[in-house]
Amino acid sequence: MKTSKTFKQSVALGLLMFLPGISMGDGLFRESFESLGAWEPLTFPRIEEHSTYRITDTDAGSVLRAESEASASGLVSKQTINIYEYPRLSWRWRVDNIYSNTNVESKDGDDYPVRIYVLFDYDPDKTSFRQRVQYRAARLIYGEYPPHSTLNYVWASAVDAPDTYPNPYTDRARMIPLQRGAEHVGEWKEQTVHIVEDYQRAFGEDPPTMARIAIMNDSDDTGEAAVSYVDWIKSEERKEP
Repeated sequence: MKTSKTFKQSVALGLLMFLPGISMGDGLFRESFESLGAWEPLTFPRIEEHSTYRITDTDAGSVLRAESEASASGLVSKQTINIYEYPRLSWRWRVDNIYSNTNVESKDGDDYPVRIYVLFDYDPDKTSFRQRVQYRAARLIYGEYPPHSTLNYVWASAVDAPDTYPNPYTDRARMIPLQRGAEHVGEWKEQTVHIVEDYQRAFGEDPPTMARIAIMNDSDDTGEAAVSYVDWIKSEERKEP
């Protein structure tokens, strides 16, 4: 099932405008997936098929299991993080399969078996006058500002995916593949990123201060299916020189 351009643009920007009750804070982020109490679901009126997320037990403990089948939805953390105080983010993930449609520049290929979003809060000091007007209009409609921009750390199906590239639906999102292709399918892989440095490379400017974490397994554009897992996610404090 194909989705509308408006929907995929919103997904790329995090869709926080549709999420009630997001709590605030800027402390250390720790998630071991013993429950989903710290997360809000992302579901959308125009998407009939939603990805599923549940806690499952493994030999190593509880993990998040994400499954999609021609579907799209996600999870967003209730907590915000000051990314200048906690710029490093680490996690452990695994995919059971990848997609055959590997054109990362195409809207029809804008699906990933797993992605970890960093969603940057709207900051009026980092937007133009025209953008501020647009954000205020969105707030009047939805009750919250949409995100300013996003980094998408993805497990790309394409082995030749660039190190960083724009999302095909919006220039306010950048895709950063940390794994590519099928070489490590079925294996747990640990990742560590520096959010501030990645944002500076991707957008050529400093990021807004506050951000939230989101997770998605989507296959609505490719019409395929995937199962993936996230074991834990944690932030780390800025290291003094």
